[in-house]
Amino acid sequence: MAGSWAEMRRALPSDDADELTWLLFRQEDVLSIHQALVHLSRKAIRHRLATGRWRQAHRAVLVAHNGPIGSSERRWIAVLAAGPAALIGGLTAAQAGGLQGFPGRVVHLLLPATVRRAPLPAGVLAHRTTHLPDRDVVPVGQPPRTSMARSVVDAAQWAPSDAQARAIVAAAFQQRLTADAELREVLTRMPRTRRRRLILSTALDAAGGAHSLGELDLLALVRRAGLPEPTRQVVRRDSAGRRRYLDAYFEQWRVHVEVDGGQHLDPAHAWADMRRQNDLWVEGDRVLRFPAWALRADPETVLAQLRAALRAAGWPG
Repeated sequence: MAGSWAEMRRALPSDDADELTWLLFRQEDVLSIHQALVHLSRKAIRHRLATGRWRQAHRAVLVAHNGPIGSSERRWIAVLAAGPAALIGGLTAAQAGGLQGFPGRVVHLLLPATVRRAPLPAGVLAHRTTHLPDRDVVPVGQPPRTSMARSVVDAAQWAPSDAQARAIVAAAFQQRLTADAELREVLTRMPRTRRRRLILSTALDAAGGAHSLGELDLLALVRRAGLPEPTRQVVRRDSAGRRRYLDAYFEQWRVHVEVDGGQHLDPAHAWADMRRQNDLWVEGDRVLRFPAWALRADPETVLAQLRAALRAAGWPG
């Protein structure tokens, strides 16, 4: 319902549309009262509100429709309520730039430390910064937002837990939204970033091929246990010549470990995984599979089975 409503009212304005129509199109039908007064009288604005055509989302912000309010509109409401220096940042900016997998209604804003902030709507969280160079701002962002690398760094340091911080960084790499060099450049300029070491280590592992959080958990377990370190995201071809990516591969001993996340419960994914596993067995590889939750809930069993497989394949440890 919300999606169809949004599609109905996001049609491109005609060439002869007035400035207010174009403004509403660019800002997802959200505008500040100051912007509205440039185009309408106070009486006209009051009439739209009284008749229910518009609504007041905040004391200084209006929404020019009476349908459902989505995430893109909430971002505009937050930015316009906070003032001209505000921009969306952290997880909110990363989501606006394409990051998926982290639902939530909180809108994160980033404000210069010296700027006075106006009262904010419910569900908006403002963060202050003394470091916001032009390179960290998307020049054509609508609404204004931080770059993907800066957004991921801020999202990780503002996350409620280390686990979520790691998941955000890993997802940004898995979805190919940022690169190790970009995150390092931001962190070099921000040496006092919270969780700086965690962000750096996660980015390094993700850049090395361990893109999912499950793969990162496996890598951490292997390192703590003193096992040989696997190669991540190795490309192999199956019997039909298709490219397959291996989560972790102990190449010298031909032991392959697959970490199954929630997507592996889907029948289509499960059958693709089975075909890949069968191809590997035919070639003579040992294949171990673990659900992602077991790496955290039962790590000793995971390590025991992995250690046994490596020893059976000739590892002297």
